[in-house]
Amino acid sequence: MQSGGIKVGFTEEHDQWLSKHLKQRKGERLDALKRGHSYGNRLFVECVWWPLTGHFHGLHPEYEVKDWRGRSYFIDLLWKVGSSRIAFEIMDYGSHGTDRSKYRMDLNRGLFLQSQDYMVLYISLDEMKENPSFVLSTLRNMLSPYLLAGTANRSTEKSYSRIERDLMRLAIRNYRVLRPGDAARELELHYTTIIKYSRMLVDKGKFRPVARGTSPRVTYYEYIGTIQSPDLV
Repeated sequence: MQSGGIKVGFTEEHDQWLSKHLKQRKGERLDALKRGHSYGNRLFVECVWWPLTGHFHGLHPEYEVKDWRGRSYFIDLLWKVGSSRIAFEIMDYGSHGTDRSKYRMDLNRGLFLQSQDYMVLYISLDEMKENPSFVLSTLRNMLSPYLLAGTANRSTEKSYSRIERDLMRLAIRNYRVLRPGDAARELELHYTTIIKYSRMLVDKGKFRPVARGTSPRVTYYEYIGTIQSPDLV
């Protein structure tokens, strides 16, 4: 059970986060947020997301996307971390499982989102109510690389440039390995720019250049920062 202090912390942060998104929206997007962020989504952010991360950075409620027909569709919760987009869909059997057409449409949307490079995770509302620890531990295992990449604090913002932080996050997501060519394509930067900032991170003690065999040419960079270093927590 959560302590009173943790509960208060969640309530304050949640209310501020939701208020910010409500103020930024109008029309259909505002209506979707008012309708959609109800019991199931609130339960997820309180019992799973908050214990998992302790923040709402990069998390968007009722996030609008266009489906394959060009029609608006609202993802229950979308987490943007680096260049990754992770969609959480809270599934209630009563609203998703008994209507065959809606069930089919939900699966089609999930398949379409995955084709657009979203990671889509379906969360059972019943499981969250009856066994939230299972959902929490499973997501912690699945999302651990992204959790590390998404925890840079404000002091880090002053110490590292945006490109440096993106490179460190990318390396962590790829089991601490950063290959310049792959990074250039994913971050849409020139290869020489990747090399320049990777060398800066070597000088700062965050990357280690790795060569193949006896060749002096660097094959990839290895992230050697600790999990609890200032750039990640």
